[in-house]
Amino acid sequence: MRASLLLVLLATTPAAASPPGASSCSGCHGAPGGAVPSLAGHSAEDIAASLAAFRSGARPATVMTRIAKGFSDDESRAIAAWIAGGGQ
Repeated sequence: MRASLLLVLLATTPAAASPPGASSCSGCHGAPGGAVPSLAGHSAEDIAASLAAFRSGARPATVMTRIAKGFSDDESRAIAAWIAGGGQ
């Protein structure tokens, strides 16, 4: 009985809400093998560093430089942690 109740509670617990802006990442960075690289398996540190490089212009890109400039360092780290945690 307790195990069944635990399973029900776990199944109905809402997933962590995505930080502002994060849910749009999966639109392009979805499943592996797509035209745009998947972010699955990347660490939060790597994702945050990439966002910082796009934002500064150290890593040129057509779209990501404009997108990354819309986020502060703190917002970028929150998005990176959410993605690395399987939030996509």
